[in-house]
Amino acid sequence: MNKANELIKERFKKLESIKAMGVDPFGGRFLKENLIADLVKGYAEHQRIRTAGRLSAMRLMGKTTFCDLKDESGLVQLYMKQDHLGDQQFQLFQSLDIGDIVGVEGEFFKTKTGEVSIRVDTLSLLSKSLRPMPEKWHGLKDVEIRYRQRYLDLISNDETKEIFKKRSQIIRSIRRVLDEKGYLEVETPMMHPIPGGAAGKPFKTHHEALGIDLFLRVAPELYLKKLLVGGFDKVYEINKSFRNEGISTRHNPEFTMLEVYTAYHDVNDVMDLCEELVKKAALTIHESLSIQLEGHKLDLNNWQRHSFAKIMKDLYDIDPEDTTDVWIKKLAKKGIKIESRDGKEISRTFVINLISDAITPGRSMEGKPVFVTDYFSEISPLARRSKKNPLLSDRFELYINGMEIANGYSEQNDPLEQRRRFEEELLETGKGHEFLDEDYLIALEHGMPPAGGLGIGIDRLVMVLTHQPSIREVILFPQMKPEKSS
Repeated sequence: MNKANELIKERFKKLESIKAMGVDPFGGRFLKENLIADLVKGYAEHQRIRTAGRLSAMRLMGKTTFCDLKDESGLVQLYMKQDHLGDQQFQLFQSLDIGDIVGVEGEFFKTKTGEVSIRVDTLSLLSKSLRPMPEKWHGLKDVEIRYRQRYLDLISNDETKEIFKKRSQIIRSIRRVLDEKGYLEVETPMMHPIPGGAAGKPFKTHHEALGIDLFLRVAPELYLKKLLVGGFDKVYEINKSFRNEGISTRHNPEFTMLEVYTAYHDVNDVMDLCEELVKKAALTIHESLSIQLEGHKLDLNNWQRHSFAKIMKDLYDIDPEDTTDVWIKKLAKKGIKIESRDGKEISRTFVINLISDAITPGRSMEGKPVFVTDYFSEISPLARRSKKNPLLSDRFELYINGMEIANGYSEQNDPLEQRRRFEEELLETGKGHEFLDEDYLIALEHGMPPAGGLGIGIDRLVMVLTHQPSIREVILFPQMKPEKSS
C-alpha cells in the first residue's frame, strides 16, 4: 500500500471515530457573516469571532496547538487548547486533519509575536476531508493536476484564485461600461440549424424530438444582427462559443466571447469602443494603463494602427487586385511556397489567411496594442467594403503582445451583396446550399440599419491583462485529453 492510500485509510478511521462521538462529520448550515481577511483587518482585542474555513496547517506546541484557518480571502491563526474547548470538543479536534472544513467561535487576541489569533472555545466540523491535500500545500506545481483537478489548484495556489477574481472583475467592467452606454444584454441560441457567423469547424449534435442535426454555435453574430433588424439599436452578449478544432496555448474548444452591435455606427466607432473597454478593464485590476507584470511591460496609453494592405505590399509586393497566380509567384520570390491541398485549386482566401497569420502578430510585439486595418474584402464576408477601395473592407483586428484579441467591422447590410458573398464562400469551401442561411438573408431584406460590430475574446483578454502564458490558466475547467489508464 502506497503512502497516499495509507493516509486515506487513516482518515476513514478518523471518520468512524467522529461518528462514534455522535458528531455529524458533514455538518449543516453555519452562519459565516464575514470573510477572514475582513475580520483580521477589523481586529479588536477580545472581540467575539465566528468564522469558518479549511484547516491549512497545524503546529503542536506542548499542550497547545496552533492551526491556520483559510478561506478565499486569507487566513487566521487558531489557538486550540483543551482548557478552552472542553474535553468533548478537544477529542473532536484530535480527529481533525489538514484539509478539514470547520467552523469556530472564540475571542480575538494577539500572540507574543503580534499575530492576530482566535482563542477557540467552540468547534464545529462542517466537512471531513477524506483525501490528503497535495503535498505542496503552499503551491501545487504539477500542471496536469492543476488543470484537471482545478479545485486542488485553487486550494493550494492563491495566485490561481487571484487570476479568476480578476477575470470576474474584467467581465463586470465590460458589462458596466456597456450598460451605462444603454446597451441591452441579450441571450441567443447555442444550438444552430446552420453554423455561421464565423469561420470554424462546428460541433454537431442531433435533436431526437425534431429529428434534425444541430450545431453548437461558432459565433452568435447572425442572431444578434437579426435583433438590429428587429429594432434594437444597441445589443451585446457575453457568450460561450464552440469550435471543433485544435487545442493550444491560445485555443480551447469552448471559449467566451463578447459580441457588441451598434446601429448607425461604423468601424471607427467600434475601434473607439474596443479601446475604451480594454482600458477600463485594465484600470479595474491594475489602476494604471502602464502595466508591469513579471518583467513584462504593457503600455495601454499608446494605441497603434497598421494597414494590412500596406503590410502585404511592403513585405511581399502583393496588391489585392492581383490574381491568385500572381500572389503565388510573388510569394515564391520571397521564399514562401504555397502548395495545393489535396490536389485542389489554391484559393485566394487560403493564401491570404496563411500569410496574415504570419505577419500580423509581428506588428504587435512592442508591448502596445495594435489595430490592424484594411483587410482584403475576400477574407471578410460579413464586413462592408471600403468606399475608398472596394477590394478592402472596413474591418480591423486588435493585437496585443502578438495575440489577436478582438475583431470588428462595419457590418454588411446589403442583402444582395451578402447573398453573393455567402454563395462565393460556399463555392470555395465546397459546402452544399443547405449551409446558406436563408433566414438571415431574409432578415436583411427587411432592412438592417448600418451598424458596427465588435467581438472580443474574453479568455485572451484576461490572458493579456494578467500576463498568463496559456489560455488554460484563465479557464477554470479547460478541455483536457482523457487520462491514460494505468
